[in-house]
Amino acid sequence: MIKLLIVDDEKHIREVIREYAEFEGYLVEEASDGHEAIEKCKQTDFNIIIIDVMMPKLDGFSTVKALRKTLETPILMLSARGEEYDKLFGFEMGIDDYVVKPFSPKEIMARINVILKRGKLSMKEDLSSGLMIFRGLVIDRAGHVVHVDDKRIELTPKEYELLIQLAENKNIAFSREQLLNSVWGYDYYGDDRTVDTHIKMLRNSLGDYRDLIVTIRGVGYKFEF
Repeated sequence: MIKLLIVDDEKHIREVIREYAEFEGYLVEEASDGHEAIEKCKQTDFNIIIIDVMMPKLDGFSTVKALRKTLETPILMLSARGEEYDKLFGFEMGIDDYVVKPFSPKEIMARINVILKRGKLSMKEDLSSGLMIFRGLVIDRAGHVVHVDDKRIELTPKEYELLIQLAENKNIAFSREQLLNSVWGYDYYGDDRTVDTHIKMLRNSLGDYRDLIVTIRGVGYKFEF
């Protein structure tokens, strides 16, 4: 599920964007100023962040500067000012798009979708080098290693094969039987609990990215990104 953070001191703007985003299935959190946004980003890995420029305590530009020290999360900036200088300054600081108020919520959602699709294309380009990148989770198929937030994690052979099977077929649901057949082989005589046990261990190893592996009730599992 896509996680969106809306940072704006105007409550009604946050509510409007939230309504449209939740309608499209996004998981939405809000922050009313830059300091609150920074704290939320320490606790949650967001797929995209919307930040207003003019805010009390810490303005949008200062917030982006602080976030860019540790995060590469896509950022869409909102502003009542449409001067070219402000837009260029924002892009120089690392934002991905700039929308001038007043805006159409539909336009905001369209721009978000473009940014997210752009990120997926970048991930596909990385596949040619043997890398699969999902936020801070990096799977190096050529080197047969997995990193979580730049830290190498140790997986058992079956955990690694499970992760590869799911990640290479992201957003596709697999039954437990299918995973048994593809990872353990057709001659395996274990039961479905073997898959559940290894999924649990794999999630524990992935830490903050455990939510990428989603349980599909009555079916099995899928890698959702």
